[in-house]
Amino acid sequence: MERNVLGIDIGGTKIAVIYAKEKDGIELVDKVTFPTTQVDDTIHGIFTRVQELMEKHGLNEGNTHAIGISCGGPLSSERGVVMSPPNLPGWDHIPIVDLIKERFHIPCGLQNDANACALAEWKFGAGKGTKNMIFLTFGTGMGAGLILNGQLYTGVNDNAGEVGHIRLAPFGPVGYGKAGSFEGFASGGGIAQLAKTKLMEKFQMGETVNWCSREELDAVSAQTVALNAGKGDPLALEIIRISGGFLGLGLAVLIDILNPECIVIGSIYSRNEALFYPLIEEVLQKEALGLARQVCQIKPAELGEHIGDYAAVSIAANM
Repeated sequence: MERNVLGIDIGGTKIAVIYAKEKDGIELVDKVTFPTTQVDDTIHGIFTRVQELMEKHGLNEGNTHAIGISCGGPLSSERGVVMSPPNLPGWDHIPIVDLIKERFHIPCGLQNDANACALAEWKFGAGKGTKNMIFLTFGTGMGAGLILNGQLYTGVNDNAGEVGHIRLAPFGPVGYGKAGSFEGFASGGGIAQLAKTKLMEKFQMGETVNWCSREELDAVSAQTVALNAGKGDPLALEIIRISGGFLGLGLAVLIDILNPECIVIGSIYSRNEALFYPLIEEVLQKEALGLARQVCQIKPAELGEHIGDYAAVSIAANM
């Protein structure tokens, strides 16, 4: 049976409202976006765009299965409340699920963005068909969503999956206030920190680096490093080797504790699998329990640049 679902992706700079059809997979049918502004105006904008999409496609409370909302945390998925995310000033204890349900009389659910992405990759992407799966964002930061025994696991108060906070070394790049953390070593921000440290070592020794000058140091990003590593630059490869080694160490911890069938990794990993996979495999062979490692596949995310859209509608499809 075909089901109509709607998704709302609440971001710090823009909001997306998505209409999709679910049947043996999911088809993104239509989408509208608008800038995130003051909280009341943004909520009014959400109401307006949802109404417009419903009218355009003949949707109503009788033929729409659910509305899913994906948003950065902290939030309460159980109560449907957004609780002061750092990228959404003014969103202080906003009961967004109740507001949407009162306005449209359609079932509605809320999840943080990492959990929503996990649902998307599990239901429609690289983790489809698995019962136990971990999704890692590996983007600006390192967040995770956990699918355990065939359902999303969020913990007591939506803090399950904060794997980026695991400390893997006493010193190292900082992720969310913790030096040497999983996020510090394996995220866009962390790779940039590693790069700046290694580049400064070169500059202080009077050496030059053909892909970065002292004046360009502040602008160095994970993308810069990956691009030059792909060209075989020794320094860029060394930075990726450090990041990939700690990524493997973090994966070994997750494999040993949760024994998943599949770990799906997004963003930086999915764009640079050829660089990272040999590094993590070398570490996993040494660190992970053999029986658990044998049954766990490491896969790049499949949903690509549209994962935010799939994430929001996946919350609705999962209800």
